[in-house]
Amino acid sequence: MEVLGFFLAALVGISLGLIGGGGSILTVPILVYIMGISPVLATSYSLFIVGTTSLVGAFNYYRIGLVNVKTALLFGISSITTVFITRKIFVPSIPVILYTNGQITISQSMATMVLFAVLMLFASFSMIRDSRFAVPNKKDKTLHTPILKLLSMGILIGLATGFLGAGGGFLLIPSLVLILKMPMKTAVGTSLLIIALNSLIGFTGDLGHFTIDWKQLLFLTLIAITGIFAGGFLSKRIDGQKLKKAFGWFVLTMGSYILIKELFF
Repeated sequence: MEVLGFFLAALVGISLGLIGGGGSILTVPILVYIMGISPVLATSYSLFIVGTTSLVGAFNYYRIGLVNVKTALLFGISSITTVFITRKIFVPSIPVILYTNGQITISQSMATMVLFAVLMLFASFSMIRDSRFAVPNKKDKTLHTPILKLLSMGILIGLATGFLGAGGGFLLIPSLVLILKMPMKTAVGTSLLIIALNSLIGFTGDLGHFTIDWKQLLFLTLIAITGIFAGGFLSKRIDGQKLKKAFGWFVLTMGSYILIKELFF
């Protein structure tokens, strides 16, 4: 099972390299169902793996001028703050048993995976939908940025990242393209930087709350980083939109499986 987990960790990196998101939505299920890590700890591991991998990917895009650092930092004002507060204060205070009446018991682990499955379903619909965001290939313009919308979206993504350990690329890229009129490739690079900042800052909020197997975590991260280099190489040869749609169907299947497993078995 560990070998399968390592293969899927590479898939996370490949997805991030190819389409700037999506892969992080698989990290928690891989850690929970393949590697046998508890759901809450898995969200912490996911933050580190996705954050570090995305940072490497963002650097690759930055070298060729496809990262809007100003936008990433502006977006990060709300999202990073939300992630850190969520991981440092709210997550540790959530009780192990959320509800019980003698017949039905809802645990923190079950609720985490159910919410994650719902997030996966939303992510899959976003990836399956054939939307190329037809935006002219112009230089980034942030002079007329709708600040309130940007900050609100940052809070939403910060909550998703904080509670569930998901990077939120499937929300970020449409926001950057549709709200800021950013070219797609620049949106992918900028998305990776935002995901990296959110995830790594969120992970620092976990330090002291969990016992971390650093050897396992660093090895999984190294594999995912290898995947993102492979994804960057493949992105020059594969139609990203077709791959995104295929990956969306895979995420839809996984999300449906998790939802059924947690609610009915």
